[in-house]
Amino acid sequence: MAEAGAPEGGVYEWYRRGMQLLGERNPDAAATLLARAAEAEPGSRSVLEALARAQYDAGRYAEAIASFTRLTAVNPTDDYAHFGLGMAASRAGELDLAAEHLALAVAMRPELGHYSRALRGVRARRAAGPS
Repeated sequence: MAEAGAPEGGVYEWYRRGMQLLGERNPDAAATLLARAAEAEPGSRSVLEALARAQYDAGRYAEAIASFTRLTAVNPTDDYAHFGLGMAASRAGELDLAAEHLALAVAMRPELGHYSRALRGVRARRAAGPS
């Protein structure tokens, strides 16, 4: 029997529906559903990455920072997790944290121009000082 308020189906269905909602540009609903999936399957890297993306897209930057941090803790060589963490930290105004993780992402994948552009932007904002 499902808990009151629990979505129908299992973790895989929640993940698929969350990804669909993310694709339909409904990140708040996706984050809510994917958080439920992450609770049920805390070791699922794909669920956690999708959750972090949904949180970021929903403007829930502190939550995205926490989720991307969990991803980097599990796999320190995951360039996308470092990039996501850097971007979420940048949006949250945590420029030192952002620069650190964007620099790691760039070091891991220097051929990805959007990583380098994001790092340059954060460094420029830091150099400009408080607004």
